[in-house]
Amino acid sequence: MNLTPFLLQSGRKISLADYDPGHTGDFPNKRAAKQKLAEDTQRLRSLQDVLYAHNRYSLLVIFQAMDAAGKDSAVKHVMSGVNPQGCQVFSFKQPSAEELDHDFMWRYAQRLPERGRIGIFNRSYYEETLVVRVHPEILKRQNIPDALKGEAIWQERFETYNQFERHLYRNGTIILKFFLHLSKREQSQRFLDRINRPEKNWKFSANDMHERRFWDEYMRAFEAVFEHTSTPWAPW
Repeated sequence: MNLTPFLLQSGRKISLADYDPGHTGDFPNKRAAKQKLAEDTQRLRSLQDVLYAHNRYSLLVIFQAMDAAGKDSAVKHVMSGVNPQGCQVFSFKQPSAEELDHDFMWRYAQRLPERGRIGIFNRSYYEETLVVRVHPEILKRQNIPDALKGEAIWQERFETYNQFERHLYRNGTIILKFFLHLSKREQSQRFLDRINRPEKNWKFSANDMHERRFWDEYMRAFEAVFEHTSTPWAPW
């Protein structure tokens, strides 16, 4: 499968409306996709053994998406074949008081994978220019000097991301960043499925519906992230 159409060029301004969330690539059906997933999972298992034995590189995989886009499922299915002893998954929720007393990257730096290991961030430091940008009141609660909370803060955070990821790359961490794209209509269907199927009720949160009201703002925030942080060493 040719992945080039899905890689974002550094500094390229994009519109998510130009990308079809229902695109299935070269796969004619789900059966073909599942077969390829099974083959690649086996290959991933073998490569993980090499990564661990070599003990020089680490792999950081970042998933970002709107609610119900399938981040948890992607982690479950794609990483199902790896040895759990060499793989760590972290989901970042609302920061604690201790975390707010450090710089905004501190809690993420604590969870970076060691050499020979795979680290997965289910949401990541990019939330600091997504949910925080869409909801400025969150920024007000962060213990940052008021003089440093101007409009330039978003560009400064983009620069921090790029410098941080380049530092990791120069020290042997391979960074793979994925955005799981779904339409607003598909999100609505998945929310309804979570409500109507008792075994999925636990996945539904009233806050998910609240955040849906800010769909357009999130799309603009994602587009800005992609434009400013897709780099040769850590592309989206």
